[in-house]
Amino acid sequence: MAFINKITDIDLKTCEEAGSFLQSAMWGEFKSRFGWKSRAFLIELSGYAACPLLLLYRRLAPGFSFAYVPWGPSLPDNFPASDRTAALAEIAVKLKPLISHNAALIRFDPPWTVSEGEGELLLSAGFKRSAADIQPPDTVIIDLPSSEEEILAAMKPKWRYNISLAGKKGVQVNSGDSQKIEVFYNLLKETAQRDGIAIHNIDYYKTLFEICEASSGRESLRLYSASHEGDILAAIVVLFRGKTATYLYGASSNIKRNLMAPYALQWKAMQDAKSAGCVYYDLFGIPPDDNPNHPMSGLYRFKTGFGGRIIHRPGSWDFVYKPFVYNLFNFAEALRKKIRDRRKRIAIHPDSKV
Repeated sequence: MAFINKITDIDLKTCEEAGSFLQSAMWGEFKSRFGWKSRAFLIELSGYAACPLLLLYRRLAPGFSFAYVPWGPSLPDNFPASDRTAALAEIAVKLKPLISHNAALIRFDPPWTVSEGEGELLLSAGFKRSAADIQPPDTVIIDLPSSEEEILAAMKPKWRYNISLAGKKGVQVNSGDSQKIEVFYNLLKETAQRDGIAIHNIDYYKTLFEICEASSGRESLRLYSASHEGDILAAIVVLFRGKTATYLYGASSNIKRNLMAPYALQWKAMQDAKSAGCVYYDLFGIPPDDNPNHPMSGLYRFKTGFGGRIIHRPGSWDFVYKPFVYNLFNFAEALRKKIRDRRKRIAIHPDSKV
């Protein structure tokens, strides 16, 4: 059964109405500043509404490129879950002649939640599990239509206590001041060194603010900072877009950690998102479960403590166009991931020899 009638090139601006910011024209423009090329296509589905698709690609190696669809395609809500995998494979095949002839693979981050047996279906449709996920497949989403009292009641007691404690101790939360990007970045470097994580250079974050500020107005990027007696203790960056506010980046100082500034920041951002008419607050990324041996297990505990729904998506999957090149790339990517994970473990558990 064929699901796709036609795929055609369209103007990038058509993606502006995409549900996810990762499929938006804003994101395509942003990534084009950092080594990616962006293109937009219209997927005309048989019997369903057409959907736009943002595709990014960049050089993989001399003579070869890497195509990537972040959190797409956004299939219509009434598209049968049982047909998604077959439709995705058909999209991958039909995109091949439309993108760079030297593309070794196309990678998808399907945006839908995982259903039983999805991995087996993807494998049988010709996909390979990526060695590393680009976007976080697992997350926590807070439903904002509930009252503030109900949102707080859904949190773990210690999280409610920490939010209250920060206020009682005089932690001040400020928002909307993108001029403090240097302050945020200094905190981010401190966090990266402490937790063993990789970060971009400051121009990456500055450019994101610039592009959001210059966009059509659908996106609003806000920088929140928490201070106490002149000390900046923590900061977060949250993207407001349509129905969803997404927590993108966070950083904290090594001082006064007992004042619980990160909890106050998240609560303020949730309150603002609710006031702005957002329906969801996406904490954007957790480990797949609460395994204490995971290098980011602390992140799981922190984000799930705010209540909300834990969402699992399929993660990154590759449709291979050039097997030999792909196998080399896959090996190198798996090795890089292993090294990164080991560095995180050592940073969080310095005595670990694993």
